[in-house]
Amino acid sequence: MPTAVDDPSGAQPGLGPVAPTATATTADAATRSDQAADPRRWAILGILGIAQLMVILDGTVVNIALPSAQASLGFSDGNRQWIITSYTLAFGGLLLLAGRLSDLFGTKKAFLVGVLGFAAASVLGGAATGFEMLVIARALQGVFGALLAPAALALLTTTFTDPRERGKAFGIFGAIAGAGGAIGLLLGGVLTEYLSWRWCMYINLVFAAVAGIGGATLLAAHVRGHRAPLDLPGTFASCVGLVAIVYGFAQAESRGWADGVTLALLFGGLVVMVGFVLLQRRVAHPLMPMRVLLDRNRGGSYLACGLSAIGMFGVFLFLTYYLQQVLDYSPVMCGVAFLPMSAAVMITATMSPVQLVPRFGARWVVVTGMVVTAVGMLLFARLGLDAGYASHVLPPLLCTGAGLGLVFGPAMTLSTYGVDSHDAGIASALVNTVQQVGGSIGTALLSTIATTATASYLAAHPAAAGSAPHSAADPARVLALAAIDGYQAAYIWAAAIFAVAAVICGIVLRGGRHAADGAVAPAAAHF
Repeated sequence: MPTAVDDPSGAQPGLGPVAPTATATTADAATRSDQAADPRRWAILGILGIAQLMVILDGTVVNIALPSAQASLGFSDGNRQWIITSYTLAFGGLLLLAGRLSDLFGTKKAFLVGVLGFAAASVLGGAATGFEMLVIARALQGVFGALLAPAALALLTTTFTDPRERGKAFGIFGAIAGAGGAIGLLLGGVLTEYLSWRWCMYINLVFAAVAGIGGATLLAAHVRGHRAPLDLPGTFASCVGLVAIVYGFAQAESRGWADGVTLALLFGGLVVMVGFVLLQRRVAHPLMPMRVLLDRNRGGSYLACGLSAIGMFGVFLFLTYYLQQVLDYSPVMCGVAFLPMSAAVMITATMSPVQLVPRFGARWVVVTGMVVTAVGMLLFARLGLDAGYASHVLPPLLCTGAGLGLVFGPAMTLSTYGVDSHDAGIASALVNTVQQVGGSIGTALLSTIATTATASYLAAHPAAAGSAPHSAADPARVLALAAIDGYQAAYIWAAAIFAVAAVICGIVLRGGRHAADGAVAPAAAHF
């Protein structure tokens, strides 16, 4: 296994592409020859994808199961948010630490511990007899998910060394990340409706068994000759800062943006993270080396993933509410309705790193994906009270899915290109961190926008309690129209977020398309 991951652009950080040397050409050719002789790499991709799917599914599966779990365990509406928040706090707060631990102690060990721990926590959650037990289980899922997710991406980076095969592998992995949420809606609906909400936890045992056995069998253990000491001050600062920021956005949704607790958490977390970055520039063995973050393509990929997480939140949450509460879909039918978007994500995310990026460059593929997704959001904003699925819901689903795939495929590929193998874990953790923080921002921001718009509509169109059914002032109709008005406002803002993201990524990502050059054509042609 090589000790470094080559940048497919042939570029040094901050510089343009450079011509490969003869030595590099020979070494790359040898590496690809060795890699081509190893049939395990695609099986490894399969088990890594299953593990990633387990983590991604867990969010939307639990969201679907939450009302049934609340009725079964008898906890209050006020406590309900902790089933989600306990997971996001542990996951988001520990990602950077977990990424560095996988670098220090081995990605195979981190992966297997993460898989087994996640499975054990899922069993605990499925067997929960009360609210406290379920919250503890969800927090433990977050802890082990934080260890698992960056380890899986780092293993993918070090397993696929041939640039063209790597692009295809990362495209598939990105497709799983983009489509997993929608698949979770379907799986959660089926399990909740036909079995029990507890099976939304127990189902993780199936994924964990396959990923754990496959990982133990196929993954190679890499022992580092020298382990740098763990950056304890940086670890403490990153955990405190990220937990404060994630929790602050969770409180903004329930308490409001002007609440003192919300402001203290967000401002305090931001100050701590600024101090963390300054500290990382001074210590000898930083938790997050700046060399990982400051490369333009990697930095651009983190921005693309984070900004997409902010904007795409509206797709799953508001469309789920719209389909179930306005169009009266069952949970299962709601999950089925999302499947075309999942298919679109998988197709474009798999195709873009291999077919489009070599021809047009990563910058324009990602920017195009952002623009296409923004158009999809604007189409969602046109949904009304009597919309049909084929005529009104399906077109924006396909548009949004295709756009997200164009973003996730290249962005996931770029996120770890050019890093040394001993930085692969922290580089992978950064991808998950920006997605987690972005999702928290999107949850708070778009929910606030939707709630405000709904309240404004109700203030302007008060429902008459004694009105005849289906009249203009029918209370149920007014409430539905008010909710739709809130969803539309959120989608318009989501479209604006993707439009701004397109501009930012277009500026940050390096552009250009480079011609093939002999044996290293894939390496010279990508980014």
